[in-house]
Amino acid sequence: MTWHFQTYVDALREYYPQFIRSLLYAGTATILCLLLGYPLAYLIAFKAGRWRNLVLVLVIAPFFTSFLIRTLAWKTILADGGAVVDVLNTLHVLDVTSWLGWTESNRVLATPMAVVCGLTYNFLPFMILPLYTSLERIDGRLHEAAGDLYATPATTFRKVTFPLSMPGVVSGTLLTFIPASGDYVNAELLGSTDTKMVGSVIQSQFLRVLDYPTAAALSFILMAIVLLMVTFYIRRSGTEDLV
Repeated sequence: MTWHFQTYVDALREYYPQFIRSLLYAGTATILCLLLGYPLAYLIAFKAGRWRNLVLVLVIAPFFTSFLIRTLAWKTILADGGAVVDVLNTLHVLDVTSWLGWTESNRVLATPMAVVCGLTYNFLPFMILPLYTSLERIDGRLHEAAGDLYATPATTFRKVTFPLSMPGVVSGTLLTFIPASGDYVNAELLGSTDTKMVGSVIQSQFLRVLDYPTAAALSFILMAIVLLMVTFYIRRSGTEDLV
């Protein structure tokens, strides 16, 4: 052990683009998971009725397949000339995302959009399950009371449902963002050299380059950054006593 702290400075200086990219991709995937997962969790908790257990099984079912296999399947789904790409081209979505730098002309694979799609799909159950647990605990009589006070469904959701589900929102976003920020499988299989995340660099430094000091420094820096962000997020959300 040499206690060469300059390794941290050198690692951060050389690989800061990968850190920024990792946080950006993970943050985008977390937001998409929340937008997709909250309506589904709400449906399961309040509207599914006797189909609740079946829907929950469908949410959990992807876990019975290898993470690697699920990610590889997205290479087929997003393949050039596939149905998804054809639909996006027809809707001119790729034209907009290409201008933003998230896709290339007429393709999705090996772009940031592909990586984010993979992250969103793989970590979506981690968002849905905490949200469902939090929503399922809400006393239905509170919704009835809000209706008795002439609250509209939108007002009931804004004033009653969403605030009471905040522990689930916080738990779900943390369970999604933390592993997504360190993921490298999606970046390796669905991305390109321009979409590498810091997890890809750490994996390469540990197993290919064998530069253990740099890999360890990158791992510690990522852990420290995520820990600071999580602490700030929990304090700002006001749920430090609930999660």
